[in-house]
Amino acid sequence: MPPRRTKLSDRSSRHDRAYTKAKHEGFAARAIYKLQEIDQRFKLLKSGARVIDLGCWPGSWMQYTAGKVGPEGRVLGIDLREVTIALPDFCEAIVGDVTEWSPPAGETFDVVLSDMAPHTTGDRHSDQWRSEELCRRAIEIARQALRPGGHLVVKVFQGGAFPELLRELRGAFQEGKAYHAENTRASSTEQYLIGRGLKASASLRAPAPAT
Repeated sequence: MPPRRTKLSDRSSRHDRAYTKAKHEGFAARAIYKLQEIDQRFKLLKSGARVIDLGCWPGSWMQYTAGKVGPEGRVLGIDLREVTIALPDFCEAIVGDVTEWSPPAGETFDVVLSDMAPHTTGDRHSDQWRSEELCRRAIEIARQALRPGGHLVVKVFQGGAFPELLRELRGAFQEGKAYHAENTRASSTEQYLIGRGLKASASLRAPAPAT
């Protein structure tokens, strides 16, 4: 369990049970329990795994992942905002825009996680469309970064393109399904797409740089 040194950031959910539990256990956000639930259900994170965390701020998913993969693994996070919490040496959080960023060439990963969400505008359809575009980008990054057989978890606000995204997921992975986490607010359209076992034919990995 990480030390109690983080400050919770999800203001919209302050003081509910998950928030209080996360604060007590030293996690940066209540979202940690969604990843924990998904991981326990689908068995995605293992010791020594190499993981990319898209939209990693404020860092709770990196905290959980670090505890699962251990020092033999690697956790690479990227977000528009800087992650300021203390993380183990085998974790790296960089500042960047996932719409422009590409995974390191020649480096292979086992799992891609994405809890990305757009800056909401209050317009439901616009927010869903923007979320679906981020989801589509996460699937593309997973195809670039994962080894064949690797896994993906990506959040999306369900809108009109949701069936298309699910078809895209199932085309790229041996198993693809939608999952509604128990810790999600009842009024939310939030879903997680779970892709298990990237098909070799779906891989977009760049070749290792010449030496």
